[in-house]
Amino acid sequence: MKKVYSHESIVTINHLRNVLEAQGVAAIVRNDRLFGVLGEVPFMECWPQLWVLNDLQADHAKQLIGAALAEPDGSDVDWTCGSCGERIEGHFAVCWQCGAQAPER
Repeated sequence: MKKVYSHESIVTINHLRNVLEAQGVAAIVRNDRLFGVLGEVPFMECWPQLWVLNDLQADHAKQLIGAALAEPDGSDVDWTCGSCGERIEGHFAVCWQCGAQAPER
């Protein structure tokens, strides 16, 4: 096993684990419950960590993580429905008025 990433947010770590596993890279999360010892242990040592099970996939995992973190999150960009013209908030993937899908982002 090899550590490939650490971050203060368990949400970010779990998202990246899902990204890796979707690409066939088996990974686990460690330190996801260490905040209780914060103060006794340096805070960065308590951050959740992402580890790959196969050391040979560590470099590939780091590339996937870098790409995932570099992707802009277009989910917050408002869009206009091409079917009915309704203005839709960016985090919705379907028009609430007519049910049409959001355009590709």
